[in-house]
Amino acid sequence: MPNTYKRFPSSSVGVVASTLYTVPADTTVVIMGCHVCNLTADQITVTITAADVNVGKDIPVPSGSSLDLLAGSRINLDAADTVTIQSSAPVSADVILSVMERT
Repeated sequence: MPNTYKRFPSSSVGVVASTLYTVPADTTVVIMGCHVCNLTADQITVTITAADVNVGKDIPVPSGSSLDLLAGSRINLDAADTVTIQSSAPVSADVILSVMERT
């Protein structure tokens, strides 16, 4: 099984849940990190889900800050699982998801 490292950026995340990534068929994935940057002058909160469960809910991100939403944790996903993110404010965050795909 070869391992392939990939990144999935998303700019201008807002109040509608945005799908960052869907695991391809015949693939397993390890989420290596998910970094978010607050683009606004106010604090926002973000919620991230993986495989249809919350892995971080209403995480505060201060104005002008960025953070690793998963705090160094690793999450395993199977084929067809999705990763989504949503912010408390419109057009308020940039996000990058880093994964290792195993095919």
